Amino acid sequence: MKIFMIGGTGLLGSEAARELIDRGHSVTSIALPPLPAGAELPPKMKIEYGNYLDMTDAEIKAHFKGCQGFIFAAGVDERVEGAPPIYDTYKKYNIDPIKRLLRLAKESGVKHAVILGSYFAYFNKIWPEMELAKWHPYIRARKDQEEAALSFADSKFDVAVLELPYIFGTQPGRKPVWVFLVESLRKMKGVTLYPKGGTTMVTVRQVGEAVAGAMELNKGGNAYPIGYYNMTWKEMIKIFHKYMGVPNKPIITIPNWLFTLNSKNILKEQQAHNIEGGLNLLKFTDLQTSNEFIDKSLGCEPLGVQPDIIDKAIGDSVKLSLEILENKVETVGMKAE
Repeated sequence: MKIFMIGGTGLLGSEAARELIDRGHSVTSIALPPLPAGAELPPKMKIEYGNYLDMTDAEIKAHFKGCQGFIFAAGVDERVEGAPPIYDTYKKYNIDPIKRLLRLAKESGVKHAVILGSYFAYFNKIWPEMELAKWHPYIRARKDQEEAALSFADSKFDVAVLELPYIFGTQPGRKPVWVFLVESLRKMKGVTLYPKGGTTMVTVRQVGEAVAGAMELNKGGNAYPIGYYNMTWKEMIKIFHKYMGVPNKPIITIPNWLFTLNSKNILKEQQAHNIEGGLNLLKFTDLQTSNEFIDKSLGCEPLGVQPDIIDKAIGDSVKLSLEILENKVETVGMKAE
């Protein structure tokens, strides 16, 4: 299958391309420069550097010509903050492109599309009492992105949205999302204070397998909750501590009110700088202290995702984060593309 991807140089896009090429597919991609120093892309993936947002419909259709598959592995996540309303930023990079690109893909004869989304959209559906899309602009945007994507699906056009969780693994030269947590844990001397709850997670390799599985197996319009390993925060932090060289550092579970107090302080700082985040910190406590778990039978197993070594993937993420904090390596952060 000939596949066109947006975001092929990113951590997830490059791994998906590698898996697809190993399975005999061909992949071409548009991505924003620069390529991270040391990044190893699949040698058979064809890359064009540029911003698809600046391209005309005709230019994008030229990339779709002869393709049977399309992957959207770009956009921005909840780390992006900005002037309110921040939802408009998410709409620009996550929702509007889906509406445009899937329309162009269908017009060009593409048969299969895979969109990389967020597991927050899954929890928004199964925990309606939390009203997550109401309170959190980022979660609302992911819900809207998913609904927009699935609205294009029909008997001739298959659309899969992968509701991706916490992801561990590294790409040389690419800043992991985990730098903030490693830095926070380092600042807590003697003991780590963390709330109750937990999360589901996968490795980068497993994301590549999920993308390839969705491209090959999905029929119609479906959202797949992706999660393979479920851990409480305490279990996850213990692994962080191990790779940070403090395996015996105590972890104390703090009450919800204390977590909320810290969130209020962050919110005040955001407001002082006229910045809005994607997650409403006053409402975030309930979500953060829940067990955000996903059974692998819901998405990973149907898509053929195989077991991996999550401990090593976490360790790789922690070690690269430490190197960044100690100014031992140069990396590039997330890009809006």
